[in-house]
Amino acid sequence: MSVNPPMSPRLWVELGCVPYPRALDLQRSLVQAKIDGRLADDPWLILEHPPVYTLGRRGGRQNLTVSPDFLKSRQIPVVHVERGGDITYHGPGQIVGYPLMDLRRAKLGVRDYVEKLEELMLRTAARWGVTVCRDARNHGVWVGDNKIGSIGIHVRRSITFHGFAFNVRPDLTPFSWINPCGLKGVGVTSLAAEGAAGVDTAAVTATLRQEAADIFGFRFRPVKLQELEPVPIFRPTGSPCPH
Repeated sequence: MSVNPPMSPRLWVELGCVPYPRALDLQRSLVQAKIDGRLADDPWLILEHPPVYTLGRRGGRQNLTVSPDFLKSRQIPVVHVERGGDITYHGPGQIVGYPLMDLRRAKLGVRDYVEKLEELMLRTAARWGVTVCRDARNHGVWVGDNKIGSIGIHVRRSITFHGFAFNVRPDLTPFSWINPCGLKGVGVTSLAAEGAAGVDTAAVTATLRQEAADIFGFRFRPVKLQELEPVPIFRPTGSPCPH
C-alpha cells in the first residue's frame, strides 16, 4: 500500500472514558462545524466507552442473542446509528478511534481510507506480537475466525466520522451475546487474549498514533478537546473507563 507524502498536522485528541451518546453528539457537532467552515482542522478522537451495543445501517436486533430485559439488568444500552455495518459492542479495554477527516483534503477515496484503517490495526497488532489479517467476509482485522478490530464509518460531505474499534483487553463476554457484525459462527478476541505481554490501552494508543502517522503521512499534534473550535459542550475526564 502506498504512503501519502507528508501533510500538515492533524489533531490527536485523547478523551479517556466517554459515554457513547456524548461521543456521538460530539462527532456530529464537529462534523457540522467542519462542513460550515468553523473548524478547519481534522481531529482524531481517541477514547473508550462504557458498555454499549451499537447498530449500524444494516443492523437489526435479530443479531442480539439475549433479551432486552437481560441487557437492562446488565445496564447495557443499544444505540442505532448512521455508520455502516451491523451490530458491535464497545466497552472498557477497547480503543475506539473516530477520525473526523476531510477525504478531499487527504486525497483519499472511501475504499482507500478503510484499507488504511485496517492497515493501522494490522501494524499495531504486529508491534505487540500478534499476527492479524483481513477477511473478505467483513471489514476489519481478524485472528483466524476471531475478530480483533472492527470498522464502521459514515461520510457526510466528504467528512468522515465513526471509525474503528480495536480490542486491547476488554471483557469479551458481552460479545458472546451478539452475532458480531451480524456474522454467525465467528468469535471475538483481543491482544491480551492472544498473549500480548504487558498490554494496556495507554501503551497501545501510543502505538496507534505512531502507526497512523506513518500510514496516513500525517504529523499528529496532541491537543485537549477544549482547544478545538467550537468548544464542545462537555469536558471529558481523560481517565480510562473502570474495568
